[in-house]
Amino acid sequence: MKKYVAYGIGAALVDTEIKVQDAELAQMNVEKGLMTLVDEDRRRELLDHLKGHLIKASHASGGSAGNSMIATAQFGGPTFMSCKVANDSDGDIYIADLEAAGVDHCLKGERAAGTTGKCLVLITPDAERSMNTFLGISETLSIEQLDAGAIAASEYVYLEGYLVTSPTGRAAAIKAREIAEAAGVKTALSFSDPGMVEFFRDGMTEIIGDRLNLIFCNEDEALGWAQGDSLDVAVERLKAIADTFVITRGSDGALTFDGTALVEIPAHKVHAVDTNGAGDMFAGAFLYAITNGEDFPTAGRFASLAAGKVVANYGPRLPAEDYQALRSEFFG
Repeated sequence: MKKYVAYGIGAALVDTEIKVQDAELAQMNVEKGLMTLVDEDRRRELLDHLKGHLIKASHASGGSAGNSMIATAQFGGPTFMSCKVANDSDGDIYIADLEAAGVDHCLKGERAAGTTGKCLVLITPDAERSMNTFLGISETLSIEQLDAGAIAASEYVYLEGYLVTSPTGRAAAIKAREIAEAAGVKTALSFSDPGMVEFFRDGMTEIIGDRLNLIFCNEDEALGWAQGDSLDVAVERLKAIADTFVITRGSDGALTFDGTALVEIPAHKVHAVDTNGAGDMFAGAFLYAITNGEDFPTAGRFASLAAGKVVANYGPRLPAEDYQALRSEFFG
């Protein structure tokens, strides 16, 4: 049995969530439902516009892969996270959150001066999240942050698609995949955002390499990869680059493909208030279940339940005590 069920690599971010109206997104020229990279000046401009709206300065670790690794660990599957934070208070918070969740990490040495990455998450009344990300020091995440021993000691390497935006991050994702392949470790990738597929296709192709074991994506990302509007075509295009995959479909549930059967997973009906972190939770719960011996349809149902719990609350994660309760509720 491997030491870790999953080894994640991705941007380390501290989230701030703010509740806004759709008209304000338009006023601020924020693209709804997408992740947009911003610099410090743009971040300050957005915060100035939003004074008085703050509902939650979460000061908790975020980032797609980090959220997923924390979820997997909280459910009971040991994980490792490679990322980069600065020698600042947000970096302290990020490390403390990983350790509180039981996630091992590469951040035990000296940290460089700079600014830990931040994500301004704007939540509209329909629960959609629009993310404005200042990568900070995460932009320089590189091969140096990889731990080849931890990769070899993992069942899966989980690559965050957002890494495609950074030359050094993309190189790190490619190297992590290559180390995993050489060690016989399974490879998984989250497409992360429709914009990553649309605007960084060549880089995403480099990260994928010849073929991956598992891809996580939502329906928009799958259609973007297929460059069309047919889900059936998207399924075939995904089969060409991955042995297995999951397509999440929001209120329409999800599709899982285990290499043989394509299975529809029903959604759990909830009143959604915040979709931030839903895909991350789905991936984390799914990885926990399949590495715990569950088949893809069972893992999909568990992941759907977990994602439903997240969107019914603000923030990308659940309170620590809720993970075990959720696992017990589903698996008994």
